[in-house]
Amino acid sequence: MAIHLRWILLGIPLLVSSFASAMLVMPSNIMDLKVPFATNSFNRKSFPSDFIFGTASSSYQYEGDANESCRGQSIWDTFTREFPERIADGSNGEMGIDFYHRYQSDLQTVKDMNMDSFRFSISWSRVIPSGKISAGVNRDGIEFYNKLIDATIATVMRAA
Repeated sequence: MAIHLRWILLGIPLLVSSFASAMLVMPSNIMDLKVPFATNSFNRKSFPSDFIFGTASSSYQYEGDANESCRGQSIWDTFTREFPERIADGSNGEMGIDFYHRYQSDLQTVKDMNMDSFRFSISWSRVIPSGKISAGVNRDGIEFYNKLIDATIATVMRAA
């Protein structure tokens, strides 16, 4: 684990500097962009063989399904409802990208992108809707995350 973390930490400055230098020449209108960066300078061969390429998600921004499956209100639901002007485009997480219903096809996309890992966060308001475990656990939420874990292992994980 330590060696993987070391390569990840060493890789971050490389990625940041590569993208930062590309950003310096980006046009003001993204649609005018021909090639955002030199694609031949960034590939798996540029990294050690044990480097882990991955992607990640955030449950509130990603999952959607805020009003189904007995999900409780999160602090972000309250914040975006009470202060919509504090979110640049006024959006909220009610729909997200509907990962809750589309996780299998989204995981296939992660695999198609040749990623080695996928990190996701758990929406505790989906697992413990009331915020108190004594009030009960949402079985639908537990079932969703069990299916997500199984699908992630089956789809994204590579044989060692």
